[in-house]
Amino acid sequence: MATKPDTIYRAFDRKASAIVEFTLRQYRTKTSTWVVLGVGFTALALIFLIYIDVMGSEFESVDNDGDSTDYDNDGYPKGQELRLGTDPWDSESHPGLFDTPIEPDPISMYINEDGFDWDINSKIGSQTTGIDDDGDCLNSNKTDSQKDTDNNGIPCDIIVDFYRLSDGRIYSNVLADSGVDEDPDEDAYSREAIHMAFVLSIGKLGFVLLLGIFLPLFMATGLIRDEMSSGTMHFMLAKPIARSEVFLYRTLGYLGIVWPYVIVLGILGALVSGFAGSGDAFFRFADLGVWLAIIFATMMATLVYGMLFNALGVFWKYGIILAIPFAAWELGMALLSMGAPDAMLLRFSVIGWALMIVDAAAMLVWPNLDLFIVMGQWGGGGQGSGWDFDSSLEGSGPLDFFSSKPGLGLSAFTAMIVATLVMLFQAAILWFIGGAIFKGKEIQ
Repeated sequence: MATKPDTIYRAFDRKASAIVEFTLRQYRTKTSTWVVLGVGFTALALIFLIYIDVMGSEFESVDNDGDSTDYDNDGYPKGQELRLGTDPWDSESHPGLFDTPIEPDPISMYINEDGFDWDINSKIGSQTTGIDDDGDCLNSNKTDSQKDTDNNGIPCDIIVDFYRLSDGRIYSNVLADSGVDEDPDEDAYSREAIHMAFVLSIGKLGFVLLLGIFLPLFMATGLIRDEMSSGTMHFMLAKPIARSEVFLYRTLGYLGIVWPYVIVLGILGALVSGFAGSGDAFFRFADLGVWLAIIFATMMATLVYGMLFNALGVFWKYGIILAIPFAAWELGMALLSMGAPDAMLLRFSVIGWALMIVDAAAMLVWPNLDLFIVMGQWGGGGQGSGWDFDSSLEGSGPLDFFSSKPGLGLSAFTAMIVATLVMLFQAAILWFIGGAIFKGKEIQ
C-alpha cells in the first residue's frame, strides 16, 4: 500500500497532534485539573439548585388597584360596587339594596382581574394599547373625557412611548387611563422575568465571567512555564519546531479539555432551565438560542484568556500574580457592561466583547425584552400619572440589570459577528505576543 507523501502539511499535522495529545494526557492525569473542573461544576450546580427552588415557589398575588377592598364595610368589594354603580364609600349604598338583591362577589374575583394586554413592540415612537378586561373604566359612570386621563382622545387605553435621547440611549414612559391593565398577575410575570434574569445572569457571570476566567487562570498560566521549569520543554523543542507553534499547540491542548467541559455544562444548564422554567410548554425550546450564545461566548473567552494567561506565565514564572489584577479588571468591566454597555472602556476588555454576544442573542431570541421590562417596572401602576415604581413587579429589576443592548449601535446579528471577529483578533495578537516572549526566553 502506497504511503502518503511526507509534505509540509503532514509534518505540521504530526507536530500539532503530538503536542496537543501530550497536553491532553498531562491534564487528564493531574489532580489539579479535576479539582478546578469540579469546583466550577459545584459552584454552578448550587446556583441551579437555588433557581429550581425559586421557580417552584409561589409569588404572592397582590390587589394592585385595591378594588377587592370593602372600604365602607357593607360586605361588597369596591370593584363590584363600581361595576354595578353603587357608592363604594357609603355603607348605605350597595347591590344588596337593589329590588332584586345581589350577593357579594368573592374577593378573589378582584385580584389579577385586569392583566397586561399590550400588543405593541419596542420601536421608537408613541403607541396605544391596553384592554380594560374588568370594565372598571369602560363601564364606569364617568364621562368620556374622565375616562381619557392620558388625553389622547381614546378612552380607557394606555400610551407607551419609546424615545431616544441625545446621548443615544433609549428611554420609555407609560401613561395609562385609570383602570386599564392595573391589576396584573404577579405570579405569571415574576416567574417569566426571574427565569430570563437567571438565564442572563448565570450566562454572563457564571459562564462567561466565572468559567471564562477561572479555568484559564488555573489551567493555562502554566502551559509553557511548568515545562520550562521542569526541563521537559527541551524534549518538545528537540524536533525542528518553532516556539510560537509550541505556544499555539499547548493552548489548543488546553482548549481540548476546557471546551468540551463548557459545552457539557451549557447543555446541562439549558436542560435544567428549559424544564424548570416558566410557561405552559413542556420545554422552553426558544431559550436554546440564548444558551448556544452563552456557550459560544464562554468558549471564545477561554480562548482569549488562555492565550493571555499562557503569555503571562511565559513572561514570569509567577505569571498568575499578574493574571489576578487583570481578572479583577475584567470583573469590573463585566459589571460596567450591564449598566453602561456603550462605555468606551469596554472596548479595551475581553469580557465586554464576550458579553456583547450574549446580549445580541437575547435580543434575537426575546425581541420584546425591553417591552417586557417596561411592563414590569410600570407594574399596573397606571392612574393617569405616568411611572409608579412603587408598583414594580418582582423580577423586573433584576431583569433590567442583567439585560443590556449590544454596544456600538449595531443590529443584534451584526454585533454578534463583530464581537466574534474582535475576540479572534485578540487571540491572534496574544498568540503573537506570547510566541515572541517565548522565543526570547532561555530554557533552564
